[in-house]
Amino acid sequence: MPDQDVRLQHLKVWLDQQLEKLFLAEGWGAIPPATLTAASSDASFRRYFRWEGEGRSLIVMDAPPPRENCKPFVDIAHLLAKSGINVPKIHAQDLENGFLLLNDLGNRTYLDVIDADNADALFADAIDALLAFQQLPMDSELPSYDVALLRRELELFPEWYVGHELGRAFDSTQLALWQRVSDLLIDSALAQPKVLVHRDYMPRNLMASEPNPGVLDFQDAVYGPVTYDITCLFKDAFLSWPEARVRGWLQDYWQRAGDAGIAVQADFEAFLRASDLMGVQRHLKVIGIFARICHRDGKPRYLADVPRFFAYIEAVVARRPELAELGELLAGLRQPVGAAV
Repeated sequence: MPDQDVRLQHLKVWLDQQLEKLFLAEGWGAIPPATLTAASSDASFRRYFRWEGEGRSLIVMDAPPPRENCKPFVDIAHLLAKSGINVPKIHAQDLENGFLLLNDLGNRTYLDVIDADNADALFADAIDALLAFQQLPMDSELPSYDVALLRRELELFPEWYVGHELGRAFDSTQLALWQRVSDLLIDSALAQPKVLVHRDYMPRNLMASEPNPGVLDFQDAVYGPVTYDITCLFKDAFLSWPEARVRGWLQDYWQRAGDAGIAVQADFEAFLRASDLMGVQRHLKVIGIFARICHRDGKPRYLADVPRFFAYIEAVVARRPELAELGELLAGLRQPVGAAV
């Protein structure tokens, strides 16, 4: 896009200036011939580039204002680094223009390398990192996962998935069901102990690196329910695991969290219920977000993963009688308009 091309030119000018300062400050000598290539993009408006020259590698983030704001990324990176988490070091920043120069945590995400054989070891490292930042004191100026935020997230489902993807609207009966289900999910989330929540703690945002893992995409962190991130880790947008294996990983986390003094539910079954309901809240939100990314932002590829999230929801509905009304609602959405359920 032309505006992105203009931004890229501005970014290159800024980058050249920052490299001169960085190489001088670090005593790295002359700046070598280098390449600047696209590193990744995501569902937001951020772009990442990798600068490489003579064995050195750096990442440049382009987060165009006003659509993106780099300051939370910078603030939370400093916060997480306090707990020893391997987050990108910020070499230079221009918050007004949305440019950051970062160290490079590598090009292999957990999603790239994880398989049935190495998952136990990789997830053990991910739990180590999660426990480390969950033990941070909650004294930073982060938002809370409050009623308003939880409800705003849930409303993405009827607005964008039901409304834009299905081209439908809830009738009065469905709306009443939806409100009761939403209240149940919100009440469960608010009843949980609170910790620092990454909000997208999944294999795509964890890098296979030293120390392992490198943690990315934490700029939306809040203080909120203790089960949120661990549920997100195992019920991912891009890969699924057998229920029995997930239960084992959840039990391992629950035991280690309790041993570390993190306020988790005292009873494992209560923890599992909270995790199940927290997951359903997130899955409904993500389905809505993927529909919005398609219909508002013109990125339809994310819709391919919507069935995975419905499968997560349906598995929970099947074992949680209190979610029977959600099952009824979703069954109604699968019926043709005007058909009897």
